[in-house]
Amino acid sequence: MTIRKPTRTISGVAPLAVMLPPRECPHGACIFCPSLDAPQSYTPKSPVVMRAAKVNFDAFLQVKNRLESLKLMGHATDKVELIIMGGTFLAYLEEFQYSFIKKCYDALNEKESEDLEEAKRINETAEHRCVALCIETRPDICSEKEIRRMLEFGCTRVELGVQVPDDKIYKLVNRGHSVKDVIDATCRLKKAGFKVGYHLMPGLPGSNLKKDLQMFKKVFKSEDFKPDQIKIYPCQVLKGAELEKLYKKGEYKPYTKEQARELIIKMLRATPKYCRIMRIMREIPLDYLVSGILNMNLRKDIEDKIRKEKIKIKEIRFREIGFALQHIKKISSKIKIKRLKYAASNGTEIFLQAVNEENILFGLLRLRLEKDKKMPAMIRELHVYGPQVEIGEQDSHKYQHKGLGKQLMQEAETLARKEGRKIIRIISGVGVREYYKKLGYQLDKERYMKKSL
Repeated sequence: MTIRKPTRTISGVAPLAVMLPPRECPHGACIFCPSLDAPQSYTPKSPVVMRAAKVNFDAFLQVKNRLESLKLMGHATDKVELIIMGGTFLAYLEEFQYSFIKKCYDALNEKESEDLEEAKRINETAEHRCVALCIETRPDICSEKEIRRMLEFGCTRVELGVQVPDDKIYKLVNRGHSVKDVIDATCRLKKAGFKVGYHLMPGLPGSNLKKDLQMFKKVFKSEDFKPDQIKIYPCQVLKGAELEKLYKKGEYKPYTKEQARELIIKMLRATPKYCRIMRIMREIPLDYLVSGILNMNLRKDIEDKIRKEKIKIKEIRFREIGFALQHIKKISSKIKIKRLKYAASNGTEIFLQAVNEENILFGLLRLRLEKDKKMPAMIRELHVYGPQVEIGEQDSHKYQHKGLGKQLMQEAETLARKEGRKIIRIISGVGVREYYKKLGYQLDKERYMKKSL
């Protein structure tokens, strides 16, 4: 079968987005955010919103329908990354949160369970396993209590709406939180084992091209930040946003396509090996775009220029084997595991990457060590890249299920022992627990997979 949109599962899992029902932000709207009859920061004609609206934003039906669509497109759906979109999920009523997550698992399991715990247990061996769960939240809605709740949901990745780490700009755009909130949330999340993503928005009022690049570099120079991944969304003027009034008065002007392209290339060049630039540009329907970049496929233009001019890029996505196969015919499969050690959020991060001599990335592992040696070592992410291979299957032309994950795990355990750690923990998607059990790990009361060293 010919796979439509092959890049959808080119990184080894099938992403499945679920949209929350419309709800006003508790702090009010940021001036760049449209206030329309749609989930916060989205438009009624955004594809994911239209799909959700058809089923009245019912979580079960959204997941069920999306699974069917992915199958029809020829994608494997045994390893699913569930992404909860549409605003600050943790600001909804707690009862709604538990119900929404349970319905997602029930749809993956193709059966209704008694409660969330049962739904997760079923999913450990289900046909469609949730191998990762992503929740979006604001930095000021990310307390220890909310982190415990996310662990209960089976969440493994958290995306923070950072936009720009600058308190003056936060005030200008009515962001409603501070840079300190970003720093504190980042630290709490890493300590709890989550993979941390930032949404960044160059071109906001109060900034400029030079300042945006300086702030981007600061995100990696300062130990307070250092996210694992980033989405770059250049600011655009949308209908229904307060920013539209400033634009019409001539008090604000968004970046042109050329300005944004050159800035983002500089940002990509400044991105370290341990970070993945997940996305560039948001999918905004033209009906709602007042002013800004029309080209939704800006990333392709940027990457074409990078390859043509042979600009050196170290970020993860650009080096992934799945994407590399699209541009390089012959790739060496002689793989070495390399280490990168760096300080971040009051701890030490060890980034293990399985690469060949051309620096193409086949797999990675993130190991975190807190300063207190009595605390367990924490594996925040294990990922083997390349086109998705179904659970229990093998493909001689693909790189999943060939023991690379096990090698990375062994390396992490060896490093943890050398650092004097007695216990190692993993933040695991519910659907990956069976894999870790085979490596000697057991689920502990705090919902991590744990092993004594």
